[in-house]
Amino acid sequence: MGEAAVIWGRLTSAFLLNCKLFGLTLLFALPLGLVIAFGSMSRFAPLRGAVKTFVWIIRGTPLMLQIIVIFLGPGLLGFKTPWPSNSSGRMMAAVVAFVINYACYFSEIYRGGIESVPKGQTEAGQVLGMTKSQIFFKVTLLQVIKRILPPMGNEIITLVKDTSLANVISNKEIIMMAKEYSAKGLIWPLFSTSIFFLVFVGVLTVLFGWAEKKLDYFR
Repeated sequence: MGEAAVIWGRLTSAFLLNCKLFGLTLLFALPLGLVIAFGSMSRFAPLRGAVKTFVWIIRGTPLMLQIIVIFLGPGLLGFKTPWPSNSSGRMMAAVVAFVINYACYFSEIYRGGIESVPKGQTEAGQVLGMTKSQIFFKVTLLQVIKRILPPMGNEIITLVKDTSLANVISNKEIIMMAKEYSAKGLIWPLFSTSIFFLVFVGVLTVLFGWAEKKLDYFR
């Protein structure tokens, strides 16, 4: 097996870490974002203020800094670190950081989508004798999905590229793997990583385009 084939194999294996981080982030951040959105729209002012302040802090600071703080913060503050000392600990810390960060961004998209649905829709549901939960799931939610799909798609595509930030705490994702070869004088592996991201983003773009067409009946 040639050297190029070996390098491509190692880059592919490293990209699986990016994919794993991407998948776990979506799995936990999408539902958590909805919970945070409800908190930011709460009628209980202290809760609403606390949630909005938290979202403002997370959205206003770099994700790279958040990854470092979550991974090193407990130890620097004198607490026992919750992360295992091996590579799985670094991965867990990265997942937690990504989930918190993207949940806050998703929450604002959810909030904007929910608040954009005309109040007359809710009133019409009440006239028909529907409960609040029925109105939300059968009237509001479907319209919200239609409205939030484009901005949600943009954030998810950004997440694909942001997974490379996991190398800041030595998670050996594809960029970090390629940089090891760059240090040895091979520059092409670093540039070839763009192929992996372009293909992944291309597939997501096609999927979101298909989903938007499927929801065209909500005009």
